[in-house]
Amino acid sequence: MRVLVVDDDPVSTAFVRKALEGQGYVVECTDRGEDALDILKVYEFDALVLDLRLPDLDGGKVLRRLRAIGSTMPVMVVSGIDDRQARIQTLLDGADEYLVKPVDRDELVARLKVLIRRAKGHATSVIRIGRLAVDLASRTVTVEDQPLKVTAKEYGILELLALRRGTTLSKEVFLDHLYGGIDEPEQKIIDVFICKLRKKIQAVGGGPGIETVWGQGYVLREPQGGAPGLAEAAPEFFGPDLSRAALEALRATELEALLLQLLPADGSGEPPFAGGFAA
Repeated sequence: MRVLVVDDDPVSTAFVRKALEGQGYVVECTDRGEDALDILKVYEFDALVLDLRLPDLDGGKVLRRLRAIGSTMPVMVVSGIDDRQARIQTLLDGADEYLVKPVDRDELVARLKVLIRRAKGHATSVIRIGRLAVDLASRTVTVEDQPLKVTAKEYGILELLALRRGTTLSKEVFLDHLYGGIDEPEQKIIDVFICKLRKKIQAVGGGPGIETVWGQGYVLREPQGGAPGLAEAAPEFFGPDLSRAALEALRATELEALLLQLLPADGSGEPPFAGGFAA
């Protein structure tokens, strides 16, 4: 998940960044309200953490302008202003949460997780899609209650797909949420991650398929008699004259052999994640 932090206090900014990055969030920071609004016009974020006292533009004005353009992005205000009327007005202006500095790290992270999942329409931390379950609190994945060992990036992809199930996500969206514009690899790495996830899910008994939407990206849907993979989508992409032999060949490979050649020799695709994931 990707969060924008707007605060002119470097100590507070560093505290929030460290707390969120420790939970796998991609965090970007700015100390000016106008810059925040410009960033939000171009890039997509899952949530905004906003201070009220900014050098150029009051945080309340940033919030009001954001809501005026129709943004429904969750906004958590973290401010040193401990005033009842200020809290009430900020909530009325469109904030989803108001915390007074100094804040507890674990409470900050927990409340932000709740805001993001509710904004996506999920009441609990566990999102179930067929036999697949993604636990946002523990950052774990199971299939039929059997643990699915995934890397940090693989979990990030499943988390994003689960939070936005039924919505087709482009490779650009995955890259933004996984890397935040920092040392981004080529888009084909997303194809590699998806292929590995499909293999891992099938290896533990299968589950809802991660569908390929040609020319658009990938989507995770509730299963309806089996989710189509690459082979099932092939006639629509290549046309109805695709021969049975060609279709069967495509079904057998699903291009995975080609994509997996892009991986390092150990097949990991990325360093193991220290927070409980395995390659």
